[in-house]
Amino acid sequence: MRRREFITLFGGAAVAWPLAARAQAAVPVFGILLVFSRESGRTFTEPLRAYMRALGYVEGRNIAFDVRYADGKIDRLPTLAAELVAQRAAVIATFGDATGLAVKAATTTIPIVSMSEDLVRAKLVTNMRQPAGNRREHHGH
Repeated sequence: MRRREFITLFGGAAVAWPLAARAQAAVPVFGILLVFSRESGRTFTEPLRAYMRALGYVEGRNIAFDVRYADGKIDRLPTLAAELVAQRAAVIATFGDATGLAVKAATTTIPIVSMSEDLVRAKLVTNMRQPAGNRREHHGH
């Protein structure tokens, strides 16, 4: 899956995401986990931020981005994933099998949007027709 396909796929998830984000009192945190360095990670983060701006999400006003970079060190991914979970991210985007698996192991409640060559083969989802996955519980007052 290429970056452009991911941005298109992400659009579908972004439509449903505002409902979960509005249920939170503070500005929702959009977590991003990358195995790359900050410099090479811009290839993914900049288009994603632009897309979110186009949807009306303004950083610092109604969204906060929390990007974690592993700097090519895959063994750092579980710690970075746990940090995003601890920040109570409303959603976490991952790029690649290793990042997706690290976040999947760290949470069963935060929605995960993953880009991978084959989500089923990577065991990030069981099938593409109904990928299922994490669901944020909402309890109204």
